Amino acid sequence: MNIDTEHLHHWMCAIRESTDPIRTLDAFWAGQIKSKEWLIEELSKHINGPVTVDVHCGWVGTLASMLFCTELPIESIQSIDIDPLCQSVATSMNQIESNSGRFRAVTKDICDFHSYADVIINTSCEHISQEEYDSWLSNLPIERMIVLQSTNYDIKEHNRIAHNLDEFMHQSHIKNVVFSGELELLKYSRFMIIGTT
Repeated sequence: MNIDTEHLHHWMCAIRESTDPIRTLDAFWAGQIKSKEWLIEELSKHINGPVTVDVHCGWVGTLASMLFCTELPIESIQSIDIDPLCQSVATSMNQIESNSGRFRAVTKDICDFHSYADVIINTSCEHISQEEYDSWLSNLPIERMIVLQSTNYDIKEHNRIAHNLDEFMHQSHIKNVVFSGELELLKYSRFMIIGTT
């Protein structure tokens, strides 16, 4: 991954122009960035040709921008988040790809969003209840690659943490798992599953 100065410029513009710059800066904590680097590293082992990507609970679009800064053959990315404040920030952060039609930010509840992308990513499994997760999963198309992340970080805004990787596997109901693992970070562990629906 090579984040060039032009992309960095748009990251800084997104933070500066955000209605809540401090909250936007939370997307750049070391644990957030390392978790996304880990995802990209593992995902790259399972991508064989051009793909479209949907990032569910895409927040301010950091993962999308990082994916665009790799050599992965990504045709386009949609970033979907229920928070309407995220759409303009994510678009600003991915301005280069937005201008070329390769990026789109969408304000929608992921449980009501119909994905048709080749790869569907949700790195915020701890932010939704089990009922919401099950509804979301049942709405996904079959035979798509899915990437999930969660954490054992027990804070108020996390509705459904997993205490360990086995618990996350149990919560996730992914039948065809090609990768599962744990990343130890300073304050918490990050869990990841890659598989197919």
